[in-house]
Amino acid sequence: MGIPAADRRKRHDDVLHGPARRARAGLGGAQRDIAPHGLARWAGPWLLIAVVAALLLPAGALAQDPIPTPEATPTPAPVQGKMTLQAQKVHRDGERKVALTRTAWRVRGVLAPYVAGQTVVVRFFRDGRKIHEQVEQLKPIRGGTAGEFRTPFTSNRAGRIGVEAVHLATPEMDTVRSERVRVNVMTPSIGQRTIVRLLQRGLNKLRYAVSRSGVYDDSTARAVMAWRKVNGHARTYSASEVLVREVLAGKGAFRAKYPRDGRHVEADISRQVLALVNKGGKVHRVYHTSTGAPATPTVIGRFKTYRKSPGTNAKGMVHSSYFIRGYAIHGYASVPPWNASHGCLRVPIPNAWSIYTWVRMGTVVRVYS
Repeated sequence: MGIPAADRRKRHDDVLHGPARRARAGLGGAQRDIAPHGLARWAGPWLLIAVVAALLLPAGALAQDPIPTPEATPTPAPVQGKMTLQAQKVHRDGERKVALTRTAWRVRGVLAPYVAGQTVVVRFFRDGRKIHEQVEQLKPIRGGTAGEFRTPFTSNRAGRIGVEAVHLATPEMDTVRSERVRVNVMTPSIGQRTIVRLLQRGLNKLRYAVSRSGVYDDSTARAVMAWRKVNGHARTYSASEVLVREVLAGKGAFRAKYPRDGRHVEADISRQVLALVNKGGKVHRVYHTSTGAPATPTVIGRFKTYRKSPGTNAKGMVHSSYFIRGYAIHGYASVPPWNASHGCLRVPIPNAWSIYTWVRMGTVVRVYS
């Protein structure tokens, strides 16, 4: 018997659309009711793939991870530093630092470590009251491991000056303070023992024969006379403020005229000074002297010591070193600032022995004007 036409159409429809219907049936009636015919045919295979993937992948793997928030870079802590302060171009009297009025000196500070762009404030005080303040830019030293500054200062008034420096806190470096440095600013008057001691030290550095007694004694007065003669000042035994300033500044040394004569004596008749000179032209000592008066002048030239006579002779000559005939270097009771001898080179008796022991037989004596 033949299959009726209606049955043939139903069988044909089952073959073509049966799987899609069954898939929709698995999703429930609601899905079956709303899914269009084409969408149901497409969603079936992909739904199966999604179910399998969900079973095989770890939990949460399909969820999108949140984008991490970048961590903020921490701000570096301010650097801790150390600062030292030192007074320069000052004089020292024991532990005391001394500067003269109207004379420049300075403080030098070092701050470690060095951080570029940093500054310090330098403050000056007199009797606890701030009298000056200055901002200084640090400059690198020691290969950039530290910074330094130099601040000049001059005071027209005497008094005790205190100096301190401070680096005010910045984001790069914390607050840093130096210890306070103290300098005694003084008027250069020989009425002050500190100034006398400094004057004696200065004359000694310049190689003038002077004591280190700390008081303005005869030795100091003779050394002052010699310095005045060498430098063309008025021939007196007193030390003015100008003289003290120049001596403490290292000015007014005697320069040997014959440095190639080796170890020798120089007598400058025009300036009325006598100098003992070591090899190489380095001055050993300078003395106040009095040479021959106009009526009995000292001979000029190059001579050698040929006889030495210690003690005092009948003519009052003390510790004599003869360089030609009766002409000698010797101590004498009267040694005025001008030429007044009988031709010899007179020196003060307190200086005679040190000169006598330095001069040897054969020592060259240069006399010139």
